[in-house]
Amino acid sequence: MSDELRSIGLEIEVPGRPDEVWWAVATGPGISSWYVPHTVEERAGGVGTASFGPEPEMQVSGRVAVWEPPRRILFDGGEGVDGLSFEWTIEPRGDAACMVRLVNSGFGSGPEHDALREGMIEGWRLFMLNLRLHREHFAGRVATAVIPMALWAGPREAAWRALLGGLGLPPDPAVGDRIEVAAADAPELAGTVVDVDPRWIALVLDHPAPGTAFLAVEGDGEAVTVSIWSYLYGSEGASAAARDDPCWRQWLTSRAAGPGC
Repeated sequence: MSDELRSIGLEIEVPGRPDEVWWAVATGPGISSWYVPHTVEERAGGVGTASFGPEPEMQVSGRVAVWEPPRRILFDGGEGVDGLSFEWTIEPRGDAACMVRLVNSGFGSGPEHDALREGMIEGWRLFMLNLRLHREHFAGRVATAVIPMALWAGPREAAWRALLGGLGLPPDPAVGDRIEVAAADAPELAGTVVDVDPRWIALVLDHPAPGTAFLAVEGDGEAVTVSIWSYLYGSEGASAAARDDPCWRQWLTSRAAGPGC
């Protein structure tokens, strides 16, 4: 495998000056508003922790290996630790926009590493879209993330149909549509479709609070990962997140057992 295939390089243009965009990609509150909950010690050598769920094993710690505000930050596993690294660079594009580039390195060789890399490309494209939505609609504000996910039986196309049908959503949502979860056993979720893909839809929410969200089915095997992630702003959003997070987890993991919350 070539060096190129051992890394991921993606970029997206977002509104804002470099210092504003830096806050979004290099601080705990900023990253938490479009990715997963983070804490970051804002210095070279500081600790960064990402939380992918409530379980202890879902807490991933690393190091701020490079801290060069407002242009470059590098997260890795720490001194002498092999594994993935994540370098973010910010370049101004005129007076009111920046190009944000991610280089995710450290992938090994072999089918397992190839599958991991392909899955992370999928995920990073969606998260970088969410970064842009955060900057476009909620710049400088802090969201509370709701990030439930579960394994469902594949193939992906069947799981996608089951997800939309189970939520009472249209089978082919289009950009500009306002959609609303109509399932009696699921929490409230409604907003405008801002992007679509065969694997996911992205929303700007108006209920249960202002925010962003995406519904996604990732993977191509016998088991796929189904996510209903939302980023809710303000005190209203924090309250809704605390209420709805366990309900979404229950809906995703055990809906067949009966009504949810």
